[in-house]
Amino acid sequence: MNKYDVARTYREKHPNYPTLKLARIMYKENNLLFPNLEAARTGLRYIEGKNGNAHRKSVEGSKFVIEDPRPYNPYKLPDSDETIYEPYHIKGFKRVGILSDVHVPYHNIPALTAAIQYLKKEKVDALLLNGDTIDCHTISSFDKDPKKRNFAGELDAFAQLFEVLQKQLDCKIFFKLGNHEIRYERFLLQKAGELIGVKEFEFENIIKARANGIEIIGDKTVMKLNKLNGIHGHEYKGGISAPVNIARGLYLRGKVSAFQGHNHSTSEHTESDMNGEITTTWSIGCLCDLHPSYAPLNKWNHGLAIVDLDENGKDYEMRNKRIRNGKVM
Repeated sequence: MNKYDVARTYREKHPNYPTLKLARIMYKENNLLFPNLEAARTGLRYIEGKNGNAHRKSVEGSKFVIEDPRPYNPYKLPDSDETIYEPYHIKGFKRVGILSDVHVPYHNIPALTAAIQYLKKEKVDALLLNGDTIDCHTISSFDKDPKKRNFAGELDAFAQLFEVLQKQLDCKIFFKLGNHEIRYERFLLQKAGELIGVKEFEFENIIKARANGIEIIGDKTVMKLNKLNGIHGHEYKGGISAPVNIARGLYLRGKVSAFQGHNHSTSEHTESDMNGEITTTWSIGCLCDLHPSYAPLNKWNHGLAIVDLDENGKDYEMRNKRIRNGKVM
């Protein structure tokens, strides 16, 4: 892609960011394409029709030309590096399958096989891999087992899994970063900080090189499936406590209808307020080894979920399933 294509991609992803703020992000993430910050800013100004009246006519009608003024700043306060936190909308689909905590290559083959067969039978038109799809064991900060596969071997196993999912389900696949995937960035920061910002070493590009057409959803990003919210489960500082079950813990933190993985167990919690508004939260089971050496005794179970999305853009139906002995229950 040339610099204008990159600018269009970033503006489409962040339509409300101020031009200079977005230019900083573009330059940081594409410093091989843009020689400096001003070059990135110029690319954005070009697609937004801000290079004079003559140029503006040539891009008139483009969706990137914004008529409304940028954020109000009458006192010319200094540019802010404030983070703009936006959800990721998964839309344009009728039936979305959710697989959480596969932990390749430490996945459970009977459970994963049952999940694929079930999603295939239900004819999902999108699949969300909801975090911790790859274990990233050997680049974690914990003690490593030298007998387990190295990072390259884990990536090879993921590529095999993606090929199976793509062939069997024939649908759009989303890849949400979980706490295990972000081990990679932490590893780079600690061991090879000089490589931060080099596109070839970015985790997103490593995954895309092995999974053509996959869509990456960033770390700690809330997902929206109509009015249903989704997270991996590690996003809240201090984690999600489970005084009764994981789903109730999610309700106490989020206070909205939502789902999560991360805790490797299937549960549901519902409460209504004095106006009769119902809020339901769900936790989704895992698809990995239920008795790993670091936690052989636990309350985990295998599972998956399906969300049916109403075309009105608001309503949905959540089906949260357990898997036992290789069968969806």
